[in-house]
Amino acid sequence: MTRLRIAALAIVALLFTAAFAQAADTTPVTLSGTVGCAKCAFNVEKDCRTAIKVTEGGKDVIYLFDDVAHKKYHEPVCKTTKAGKVTGVVSEKDGKKYITVSNVAYDEAKK
Repeated sequence: MTRLRIAALAIVALLFTAAFAQAADTTPVTLSGTVGCAKCAFNVEKDCRTAIKVTEGGKDVIYLFDDVAHKKYHEPVCKTTKAGKVTGVVSEKDGKKYITVSNVAYDEAKK
């Protein structure tokens, strides 16, 4: 009976930890940097994809926009770049960083 209680508590603890970790992954962040095309401006993709390049720890890091945001924001930055801020939820898949975009604000003073 004691082993059953310990096992049940361990399962509850694991579920709580997993739920907490998942909630942390859905927290929106705001990235400041240069918005442009991952192919045409940043030369990191084979196909056009809207992205933001930021500096983290002294290194340039590229976050690729989700499909919907790519279509919405790509035209003004395909052949050029714009300084700006992108808000959204970040994730990583296959060694690439992505952002599910909720807002993009260009800094018109820094073109």
